[in-house]
Amino acid sequence: MAFESLTDKLQNVFKSLRSKGRLTQEDVKIALKEVKMALLEADVNFKVVKQFVKSVEERAVGQDVMNGLNPGQMVVKIVNEEMTALMGSETVEIALQPGKAMTVLMMCGLQGAGKTTTTAKLAGKFKQKGKKPLLVACDVYRPAAIEQLQINAEKQQVDVFSMGTGHKPVNIAKAAIEHAQKNGHNIVILDTAGRLHIDADMMAELQEIKQNVTVHQTLLVVDAMTGQDAVNVAKEFDEKVGIDGVILSKMDGDTRGGAALSIKAVTGKPILYVGMGEKLSDLEQFYPDRMAGRILGMGDVLSLIDKVQSSIDLDEDKEKEMAARMKKGKFDFEDYLESMKQMRKMGGLSSILGMMPGLGAKSAELESLIDEKQLARMEAVVLSMTPEERRNPKLLNPSRKHRIARGAGVDISVVNRFIKQFEQSQKMMKQFPSLMGGKGARKGKFRLPF
Repeated sequence: MAFESLTDKLQNVFKSLRSKGRLTQEDVKIALKEVKMALLEADVNFKVVKQFVKSVEERAVGQDVMNGLNPGQMVVKIVNEEMTALMGSETVEIALQPGKAMTVLMMCGLQGAGKTTTTAKLAGKFKQKGKKPLLVACDVYRPAAIEQLQINAEKQQVDVFSMGTGHKPVNIAKAAIEHAQKNGHNIVILDTAGRLHIDADMMAELQEIKQNVTVHQTLLVVDAMTGQDAVNVAKEFDEKVGIDGVILSKMDGDTRGGAALSIKAVTGKPILYVGMGEKLSDLEQFYPDRMAGRILGMGDVLSLIDKVQSSIDLDEDKEKEMAARMKKGKFDFEDYLESMKQMRKMGGLSSILGMMPGLGAKSAELESLIDEKQLARMEAVVLSMTPEERRNPKLLNPSRKHRIARGAGVDISVVNRFIKQFEQSQKMMKQFPSLMGGKGARKGKFRLPF
């Protein structure tokens, strides 16, 4: 996962700071030297690291911090604030035209950065907000790109405009805007061609589109896994074409995180969204403060809440009914199946726990502790039960358990152990009514679906 190595290293530095009753300037300098090394290893731009460490040190060796009750915690707080400022401090939205006016967005980037997929993801976001987007296939050099855009657009249930590969991209863009005006589309997203590397032809093509079509926002998609190269690409695109914002793709991959920490400082352009997976729903708005929290191992509960709210499709009555059963310890195997379904929509248990405070830093440990295959086996056990057995686990006598074990392809001991654990979970739920929405739970508060 993104930032895993950086997070672990920073947490070790902060742990040593917190363990000291008082801090000397030498303590701070030693700690910041380790922070500097961790950031450089994460492929953060050298000049950015130098300025960041200087800013933190100037604040951290002040009298208020050094003489405070918890100087170690104050240093962590300063690092968090400076890291948030480094990434832009405030969340930036894609600027849309006012009222019912049409907004034209041009997507650009190198080949393989995930531009076409990101284009479809973005269209889905706009559709959720009540907009009517039109995707435009301007990549005439790679026929598969047009087909890919059409397939993803169909999944997102948005329209596509294509003229095949026999026309110039600028002419396709012009025709698409006329089509959009006639058909009531208020967002036009131009999916332009990528290249294996930056070249003059690609830049000239993008410049030609901008000279002949009113492009309101130019968005660059960069692969976060390329680290410092992503920052260099962003800088060159901005100088030659002009960009308004960046979308970082593949942030869920084995990336060191340097791009996220460097792009704003180097280019002055904000990160708008981050791609956190291959699904068309895996596009998250970029919040500098939340990202800083993730990097420092403080978790990201707000993003988890957003993920829950956008993923869960239980109707209100069904949700209340499930909460009531949980509170009474009557959570059955049907509820378990529903919870597994909702959990998968949120990226799985490891993804959810990775956003919890104190757990995000240990994603490697989480993956070793959480056996997704084991969870799948447990689901197979439940699916091997009859609807009556799921609703009333007391029916599960030895002969029924043997039948379920055969159906799930597991040993009877696995079934017995799972049922026992499930019964223990029911008892625990009775003891935590506030967590499940019972007495004492604040109205409207977030509640985990499992």
